[in-house]
Amino acid sequence: MTREVRIGNVTIGGKRPLVLIAGPCVIEEESLTLRMAATLKQICLELGIGLIFKASYDKANRTSVTAFRGPGMADGLRILARVKSELGLPVVSDVHDISQLADAAAVLDIIQIPAFLSRQTDLLLAAAATGKVVNIKKGQFLAPWDMKNAVGKIEASGNHNILLTERGASFGYNNLVVDMRSFPIMRETGCPVIFDATHSVQLPGGAGTSSGGQRQFVGDLSRAAVAAGIDGLFWEVHENPEVALCDGPNSLYLKDVRGMLEKILAIDRIVKGY
Repeated sequence: MTREVRIGNVTIGGKRPLVLIAGPCVIEEESLTLRMAATLKQICLELGIGLIFKASYDKANRTSVTAFRGPGMADGLRILARVKSELGLPVVSDVHDISQLADAAAVLDIIQIPAFLSRQTDLLLAAAATGKVVNIKKGQFLAPWDMKNAVGKIEASGNHNILLTERGASFGYNNLVVDMRSFPIMRETGCPVIFDATHSVQLPGGAGTSSGGQRQFVGDLSRAAVAAGIDGLFWEVHENPEVALCDGPNSLYLKDVRGMLEKILAIDRIVKGY
């Protein structure tokens, strides 16, 4: 069993019900961001599960130099602060550089370490030093048992509020695969384990100057991961993924979220016995 980690008004881990981390890949229009956050909040309230809102203020790892990265840290954190204050939702976003941590920690409830940076010792130590919950995304190049080393770096600073997120492993070129064994293996660290189902169906760089995706498999993989006993799901969601400015091909339609969660929560109740 994993330890419980409290994030704002949400507790994740142990045998607690599944928590959803969801939102658009990147902050686009401010009103759109607030509207999606409000809709997701209502869905999760009605289903009785915790919600943490996610959206990136800067996607520094886009495939192309011309790709949309977001509004930047200042405007992005201001918008996330509105989500937090006006809707009462905990918020998470990526931090790519140590210089961002002070400003990010003033707003974010969770500091997220991107998968490509999951072995960057100085970044992990600095994130831990903020005292915030740290979500480490497992690098596509790492084995699940290697994550104990990333956990050790955070814990070395005295911070034990850690989440681990699986987002698929590189499988040849422009493709990812999910090894379901990774969930119980990473849970052996004692940290709550999240499954980023939407990034796991991404086809990295598969569209040439951007990534492709196969959102039709998000539900299948999510159900399998919940059956394996995960603590939370991470979904990128958009009102209209066809026009999303980032990760549209692997993002879920907002209108499909409730129906998918209803089926998934039935599995979660059986697995955790609540």
